[in-house]
Amino acid sequence: MKVLILGATGMVGQGVLRECLLDPTVERVVTLGRSGTGQTDKKLTELIHADLFDLSAIEAQLTGFDACFFCLGVTSAGMTERAYSRVTHDLTLSVARMLAPLNPKMTFIYVSGMGTDSTEHGQRMWARVKGKTENALFDLPFRATYMFRPAVIVPLHGVQSKTGWYRWLYVVLSPVLPLLKRALPRYVTTTEQMGRAMLRVARDGYPRPLLEGLDIEGL
Repeated sequence: MKVLILGATGMVGQGVLRECLLDPTVERVVTLGRSGTGQTDKKLTELIHADLFDLSAIEAQLTGFDACFFCLGVTSAGMTERAYSRVTHDLTLSVARMLAPLNPKMTFIYVSGMGTDSTEHGQRMWARVKGKTENALFDLPFRATYMFRPAVIVPLHGVQSKTGWYRWLYVVLSPVLPLLKRALPRYVTTTEQMGRAMLRVARDGYPRPLLEGLDIEGL
């Protein structure tokens, strides 16, 4: 497979990138973002582009992919709905709308979150915005589109969150996270499991377009 990753410097994206580089069925990995990942590998190409809302200058480099893993995202804490929507909905759809006609055989996998509101009318702002984003992605002409909805994600293999208080929280909870992982597989997954599950779905598909924690665990 030839894989495109957005958000490869974030916690989930780091884990997905690691699994892609390790997987022998992945021939080429391209990351697209505003900064480099710091990784070097013969399979890896990094596209560093300042304005992700306008990819016209690098359009020719965004073709021929079998899968896109869209891991780009921010926490909604402290953000207005308008600001959060611009990053979560508007940017995602801007990129996806460019990729779809260029890659008719692409499987598009979007990292959403447990509790996402597909009705778009719930009380939680982030859940409404995520639901609106998911619904719009399903309307695009990709070969297949899947939404991953994890809850708690445990970083492994040196992966770290870019958000300072997330990193602090993981340090504090590190003694109990393995116990929670075994006791609550529906709610706790790892960056390694996320990457492996996304690759599996990109290769083989899945019976449902929305994947929750137990789906990820099973894959």
